[in-house]
Amino acid sequence: MANNVFGIDLGTSNIKIYNKATDEVFVEKNMIAIENKNRLFSYGDASYEMYEKTPPEIKISYPLNNGVIADIEHMSMLVKLFISDQMKGSLKNVDVYIAVPKDVTEVEKRAFKDLIHDSGIKAKKIMLVNKPLADGLGMNVDVMNSQGVLVVNVGYDTTEISILSLRGIVLSKLIKVGGRKFDESIRSVIRREFGLIIGEKTAENVKISLKELEKEGKNAVVYGRDIVTGLPVEREIPTDVIDDALVENFDTILDSIRAILERTPPELAADIFKHGLYLSGGASQVCHLAQRLSNGVGLNVNLAENPVASVALGLSKIIKDDQYKALASEDE
Repeated sequence: MANNVFGIDLGTSNIKIYNKATDEVFVEKNMIAIENKNRLFSYGDASYEMYEKTPPEIKISYPLNNGVIADIEHMSMLVKLFISDQMKGSLKNVDVYIAVPKDVTEVEKRAFKDLIHDSGIKAKKIMLVNKPLADGLGMNVDVMNSQGVLVVNVGYDTTEISILSLRGIVLSKLIKVGGRKFDESIRSVIRREFGLIIGEKTAENVKISLKELEKEGKNAVVYGRDIVTGLPVEREIPTDVIDDALVENFDTILDSIRAILERTPPELAADIFKHGLYLSGGASQVCHLAQRLSNGVGLNVNLAENPVASVALGLSKIIKDDQYKALASEDE
């Protein structure tokens, strides 16, 4: 097989691309900046750097929303740019394996395949892979045998909860709770309790640094605009205030996991009890989430070694290892 083979995991916040030629996973922000409605200004990490800082004529957006493609034109453009970067400009004779959420409509699923066609990549083959199966593989779970596996992927916009067995998906549920909701809760509590308006990136940085701050016994320092005076100010926010703000979101995920487990066949439930819950996705690393899920369902939580790239790593196994080829389909 030629080395022009790519595994693509489209996330709302990050795009993850496995390149067979380099045997590496490339991760960048899934964002695009357009100037005056039609001119490409920047993309990827460069767009994230200027997010919330641009003049009105430059619009920055996420082409993906809630796990599905919201802006196929800009998403196609991004895929073409990222693959072109990987191939040093050439876009011919490419095979593409793309991860697709299980719990989406047939039309939304088809859009993932259309995306590659529309991007201008001369793909010889476009294969679709159920995202939860790739996720399990990326965490070194044997998804080919008859054992029951519970995989929870907490992304930026959504959380996908799946029960896997015999290279298939027994049950799956996609809920609209993820890292973005966590950020919104942080912004809301800081506005309500401290009269301070902060940006999305500031809230995200607080969320990411929470574990380190608690370990060091420090408060979070944030900068924003005072609601009363309208002036820029600095505030110290106690970490327990942030923790309390996130609990409701954690419990929404927990309730959905319980609902899936209540529908799980007893034999698979027994396997899950033995092996525990497998947790992945960028937002899965948020402080106290794994422990709250573990306490809530009485299971050990196995956190992915590389939570952001676990799906792309699973795609890499499907691309390289013939025993997993059956997990990919041209008409999933």
